[in-house]
Amino acid sequence: MRIAVAREIEVCERRVALIPDTVARLVKQGLEVWVESGAGERSFFSDPAYEAAGAIIIKDSVKLWSEADILLKVSPPQEREDGRSEIDLLKEGAVLVSFLNPLGNPVVAQQLANHKVTALSMEMIPRTTRAQSMDALSSQASLAGYKAVLIGAAALPKYFPMLTTAAGTIAPAKVFIMGAGVAGLQAIATARRLGAVVEAFDIRPAVKEEVQSLGAKFVEVKLEEETVAAGGYAKEISETSKQRTQEVVAEHVKNADVVITTAQVPGKQAPRLVTEEMVAQMKPGSVIVDLAAEQGGNCACTEPGKDIVWNGVTIIGPINLPSSMPVHASQLYAKNVTSLIQLLINKEKALQVDFGDDIVDAACVTHAGEIRNQRVRDALQALNTQESAVS
Repeated sequence: MRIAVAREIEVCERRVALIPDTVARLVKQGLEVWVESGAGERSFFSDPAYEAAGAIIIKDSVKLWSEADILLKVSPPQEREDGRSEIDLLKEGAVLVSFLNPLGNPVVAQQLANHKVTALSMEMIPRTTRAQSMDALSSQASLAGYKAVLIGAAALPKYFPMLTTAAGTIAPAKVFIMGAGVAGLQAIATARRLGAVVEAFDIRPAVKEEVQSLGAKFVEVKLEEETVAAGGYAKEISETSKQRTQEVVAEHVKNADVVITTAQVPGKQAPRLVTEEMVAQMKPGSVIVDLAAEQGGNCACTEPGKDIVWNGVTIIGPINLPSSMPVHASQLYAKNVTSLIQLLINKEKALQVDFGDDIVDAACVTHAGEIRNQRVRDALQALNTQESAVS
């Protein structure tokens, strides 16, 4: 059984799928681990460190991809400099484990199916107690929530904590966090540690106790519809509910020094929570950090990957924020992936994809030339219908 770790070629991706510690554990199990030369360089894990852990360093990326039984990545497969897709390099029957964004970009799933690759998407890991150790979305979202507050604090032209000085008392910063999932809860905890007064909003009333337990005030909006989707994620709501939500949160946005938005719906454009009118009412010098920038942004003024100033308000739209903390991001992701690998290997150390296992069944997007996941099939069909309508 050969497990291979690919070097990420996406410019903004600094994480690596396995770190030396997790490589050592796999090698101890009797598994052969290949690591592409330089794979851990941007995460500050050197080739010699991987070799010391028992990995075999491979300089030829084509060899690594084409001979791997299980290929591990962080970002979805990319186009190489030679014009070929990384998917084209995988052998038939190989297993790919990575973030794949199958609901947002189902074309990749179709390509993987066409090449008869068994693809497991880290986004599709179910939110169950048994799957917690493999929940990469949560581990990476926690990093994003933490870093978002630091970015907001650095951009804010004020102190975060209350300070009593000989020159007078400094009032604490007011932070408003929109979305109380993993990223939002970590943002609340971090902002509180920095001394800010924190308010938080989420369309899911069940998170109220979690918000309050972290020392924040929960801003509640009562909606006449279901707001929780499968797995505990926030559900896309109606236009009427969106309007009601905006009316309630507008005053809290107006009074905040820092607004951090984290609301995302898998496979959908991010819900618009902060309008231009809300931004216009904010105090000059205020800051918005939009963690949904890659999905179109929760703020109407967000520009993905850019920091802009709009009417005196700094709006930051970071891309792939967990990658800005590659050491711990890679450490957590490597543990998630390693836990998942254990479900793919039998006692004889041979590959075994068992669809009787609820985690494997949920995470597996493609197998034996087919797209297995109904949600991904629906997303692909909707995309094809949309393209046909345009043409």
